[in-house]
Amino acid sequence: MAEEAGSFDYIVVGAGSAGCVLAERLSASGRHRVLLLEAGAKDRNIWIHVPLGYGKLFSDPRVNWLYQSEPEPELKGRRVIQPRGKVLGGSSSINGLLYVRGQREDFDHWRQLGNTGWSFEDVLPYFRKSEDQQRGGDELHGEGGPLGVSDVEPHPLCEAFITAAEQAGFPRNDDFNGPEQEGAGYYQLTARGGRRCSTARAFLKPARRRSNLVIASGAMASRILFEGTRAIGVEYRQDGRLRRARADGEVIVSGGAFNSPQLLQLSGVGPAALLQSFGIPLVRDMPGVGADLQDHFQARFNYRCNEPITTNDAMATLRGRVGAGLQYMLFRRGPLSIGAGYAGGFFKTDPSLPSPDVQIHFILFSADSAGQQLHKFSGFLASVCQLRPQSRGHVRIASADPEAAPAIQPNYMSAAADRDVMIAGMKLTRRIMSQPAIARYIVEELNPGAQCSSDAGLLDFARAKGTTIFHPTGTCRMGVDTTAVVDERLRVRGLERLRVIDGSVMPSVVSGNTNAAIIMIAEKGAAMILQDAAAA
Repeated sequence: MAEEAGSFDYIVVGAGSAGCVLAERLSASGRHRVLLLEAGAKDRNIWIHVPLGYGKLFSDPRVNWLYQSEPEPELKGRRVIQPRGKVLGGSSSINGLLYVRGQREDFDHWRQLGNTGWSFEDVLPYFRKSEDQQRGGDELHGEGGPLGVSDVEPHPLCEAFITAAEQAGFPRNDDFNGPEQEGAGYYQLTARGGRRCSTARAFLKPARRRSNLVIASGAMASRILFEGTRAIGVEYRQDGRLRRARADGEVIVSGGAFNSPQLLQLSGVGPAALLQSFGIPLVRDMPGVGADLQDHFQARFNYRCNEPITTNDAMATLRGRVGAGLQYMLFRRGPLSIGAGYAGGFFKTDPSLPSPDVQIHFILFSADSAGQQLHKFSGFLASVCQLRPQSRGHVRIASADPEAAPAIQPNYMSAAADRDVMIAGMKLTRRIMSQPAIARYIVEELNPGAQCSSDAGLLDFARAKGTTIFHPTGTCRMGVDTTAVVDERLRVRGLERLRVIDGSVMPSVVSGNTNAAIIMIAEKGAAMILQDAAAA
């Protein structure tokens, strides 16, 4: 028998990139009682707050769900890691910190699909509302918001990469979130004062002492409670006890692209045949729940460097590690203050394209794979990903047990167009890396290696070694068609008092890193909830 945990105006399930924003905005007036549920723990791990510390969180079960995909047909049957944050702040507490909004065209496309209110001009105010831009505010950027957005220090290898891109015919771009995305430059980070600025730190920390906000960590949601087609609360397990909280207003699911469809399916909302196979009573047959999974897929080029100026060198000796630690502790600078991408860019594989179709992350270390130990020699890498994949996968429950991992099937490179763009992007990466400015630092290309020169060879390398760049979206897609899960106000179709607000609602993945857009979605979602409540 479940214990009663009280009544709230709003219950937000998931304290991640979106959930923390929602909890702060919905509780800010003091008029609404808000319950925020998070399966993970509090964000006390020191490596969460050190930008480069994300590398230590890839395999830490205390803060990471450590999901894996199902065997991928186009990737030689490999399972691909699918890390997701299991902690206050969610994936914003373990990600690579890059602040990239995507292209104006991404959001205009959402609007063209019938999603009223989601054009770039519609969403820009919500990007600006969150932002505390180190460079100051302007018509495209906000200043004074909760989310710190900061510059990185210049570095000779990064300058060489940017110059090499210019030598290859691409422009320099000092603001990927400015008027144009195309070009090479430095990434900005969601950091303030050299420390990670997760949504837990940016939004939740200032709100924690509000009497009308209850934050329940270590609280694993097991199902949404319904009366007919109306959501009335959430059942969850905390401290070994089953508890039940009632929502007098709305239930908002913010578990992300994997856990939001999982919770809906566990609650009887999803493909009827799937739910019936696990004995879950059907609330609403919705084949779109868990469908349309999209993600960015990357191939990583590793290089041996001829100068000891990489992060590998800083971390290779005890003296170097102590020096980097002191530099960070005293000045919040140095190798530990860097995110997953230092420099990089957005490029067109075909000059006739209207906007960039690939992204490069230029990183000052090298390793065999993400989260693995750095190489003992001087090294760096450049990874390339396709920005607008056509491949679609799915997320499905594999058990009626809420604690069992869902079955994740991205179907990377299942579309022929994705394979073509990946090959073109790899060739473009080599074109930039062969330019004099950066070539002078390269001893050799370790992977894929000079022997890999044909299109077939490059594709085989991507299939054998390529991996996610951690941007899953689309599994509770917003739209006007019959398989869309939510409408333009993020309400679950055919159900009452239930919304999904997180990256799973994206109709198509944005052209870049996804965290900034997810925060925007939460800002806009919170505003719509409050507007609807005021009008009721």
